[in-house]
Amino acid sequence: MNTTTSIAKPETSTQRPTLPNVFSSIAVPESGKLWRRALGFAGPGFMVAVGYMDPGNWATDLAAGSRYGYTLLFVIMASNLMAILLQSLALKLGIASERDLAQACRERYSRPATLALWIVAEIAIAACDLAEVIGSAIALQLLFHIPLILGVIITSLDVLLILLLENRGFRYLEALVMVLIGTIAVLFGIETILSRPEWFPIVRNLFVPSRAMLTNPDMLYIAISILGATVMPHNLYLHSSIVQTRAYPRTVSGKRGAIRMANLDSAVALTGALFINAAILILAAAVFHRSGHTEVAEISDAYKLLTPLLGFTGASMMFALALLASGQNSTITGTLAGQIVMEGFLDLHLPNWLRRLITRLVAIIPAVIVTAIYGSDGTAKLLVFSQVVLSMQLSFAVFPLVAFTSDRKMMGPFTNTRWVRWLSWFVAVLIAGLNIWLLVQTFR
Repeated sequence: MNTTTSIAKPETSTQRPTLPNVFSSIAVPESGKLWRRALGFAGPGFMVAVGYMDPGNWATDLAAGSRYGYTLLFVIMASNLMAILLQSLALKLGIASERDLAQACRERYSRPATLALWIVAEIAIAACDLAEVIGSAIALQLLFHIPLILGVIITSLDVLLILLLENRGFRYLEALVMVLIGTIAVLFGIETILSRPEWFPIVRNLFVPSRAMLTNPDMLYIAISILGATVMPHNLYLHSSIVQTRAYPRTVSGKRGAIRMANLDSAVALTGALFINAAILILAAAVFHRSGHTEVAEISDAYKLLTPLLGFTGASMMFALALLASGQNSTITGTLAGQIVMEGFLDLHLPNWLRRLITRLVAIIPAVIVTAIYGSDGTAKLLVFSQVVLSMQLSFAVFPLVAFTSDRKMMGPFTNTRWVRWLSWFVAVLIAGLNIWLLVQTFR
């Protein structure tokens, strides 16, 4: 007797994509040399990696390095490995189901639950944008002596740049982001070498965690802020959408190839982000902690101290330029994520410029209010706190993501394998557990 085994096919999406003007707009080679195919898919991973080196990361890494030396490098390594796993799930969801994470939530959950998740996601984007906008404004203030509140307003005009470049093609936007990432990497690479760090403690702390993280509430607070600054909830929404800009065949084999190439793009980009993140902490440890300046957390303080402590005239200028590149890069991707979240959860159909303007205002207004109230005082505390808020919101994106990618009805042959499913749930529970532990320690 002949038997046949049927393979469940993923549900196909009939809903309008959240970035309709760039959906399936970038041609990629279906065969040929691996490097040609990899270049065709290169871009989305780098746009996501921007969030892993934004000004919020700077604030947490500066605080961690100056106060605890190289101790918290393990947190950066562990957070980055979690990020690679979670971003892999996000891109797989986008390619296999042809839905982004926000659309999948709207489709699967009740209206009240969807609205609650949307509000949580908007809070996360506002917290992220607070860090990005303030970071860019601080850089403008350091470089050109522009008042902080004016710098915030100038930074918000990035929405015009996005519209201009996106109208020319999504590749132009990706190219700008990749150039800015390269700028940050070169500038920090030079400064890290000039700081003459201690390499053995660096390697040891990258791979061996410190027990003090669980017993010292202050260190735990910084560690959780590093986690929030590295594994960012809005990046999961962003990645699941922008991977659909590639014009790969919407077949099982075509999607399988697209997932493989997108994972390569993501892993390379996030590994680069790991080195930049680690370089910021290493620089702070080698320059500030080693010289006894253990309370350096304000970006402006770091700017003032770098040149005299390093003995290199251009050190502070390079630091500020890298910060400006980081902040501007992050606001670009944050604005895109805001549109994806709002449109995906609420199913809004508005003109492109109006969608951009609304999502930008939702994110920028809290940053303007906070900057007007606090000014340049306490920006480090605000930046670190914003990353802790991000970490607190992370579970509301991670748990649905793991559930969706483990659902055979939605994912078909691309459903998470058993070991990926178990590992993903472990990471989701670990993130939630660390946040609960932080709250317990804080109230105690």
